[in-house]
Amino acid sequence: MAAPRVSDLHRTAFVTGASTGLGRAFAAMLLAEGVRVWGTSRDVVRLAELAAAHPGRFTPVALDLRDATAALAAFRGPEKDAGGFDVVVNNAGYGAFGGFTSADFADWRAQLEVMLVNTAALAHAALPGMLARGRGALVNISSLAAEFPLPFQPAYNMAKAGLSALSESLMIETRGSGVIVLDVRPGDYRTDFEGSVARLPGADAPHAMRAWAAFEAMMRSGPHPDHAAGSLRRALLRNRSATVRTGRFFQAVAGPLLARLGPLALNRRIQARYFGLD
Repeated sequence: MAAPRVSDLHRTAFVTGASTGLGRAFAAMLLAEGVRVWGTSRDVVRLAELAAAHPGRFTPVALDLRDATAALAAFRGPEKDAGGFDVVVNNAGYGAFGGFTSADFADWRAQLEVMLVNTAALAHAALPGMLARGRGALVNISSLAAEFPLPFQPAYNMAKAGLSALSESLMIETRGSGVIVLDVRPGDYRTDFEGSVARLPGADAPHAMRAWAAFEAMMRSGPHPDHAAGSLRRALLRNRSATVRTGRFFQAVAGPLLARLGPLALNRRIQARYFGLD
């Protein structure tokens, strides 16, 4: 008997932020599973390699979440061409590092709009078609930062926690509909995410630099993005709504378990010490 494939359940997928890192790994996994993929980037040139490797099966889409109206239009056109998407992976986003009060609040607001408000708008656009067909998977890529906030990245933490809360709400709303919702919470992966983080005022303060050094070390020593793609594959094959923590064992399994069992004050002290802030 042939091993099950994601394409046994889902034929088409839309993946935001597919040019690098986790998004590229998710797109590559879905293609390997026989799914036709529409992948997005702000610059479609960065998707040329995937398109060349999978002619007729991977379609590049220009999408910039900084413009909500244009982003929704960039989704709806391909959705119509595909006859509806069976899987939508909300992955695109970016990091910003700095002091909460040192940076202008407009910088934090912009990140929240891109990573929470406009991402939620894409989820809002994707779900009606799935619900009408009685099948599909909405995948929101949150982060373990929703549970273990990263110092000097407040808007990232807020956005990811909000996205997880949205997923939890939708898991309840969609019960019995045939549609599943996956709240995927990656830990640190070797994606060069840290190399693209915007540095804001306050980032060069001594205590912030200590936290940044710890953050860089975590990212560079993390698993390959294919590990996260494997976690998503298994969750899609289970075909039920779930929270999916993925990453190295301590971050994805032991850490959350200890956090649930231990007092919050202890968890904060451990995090502060790890980031050199105790």
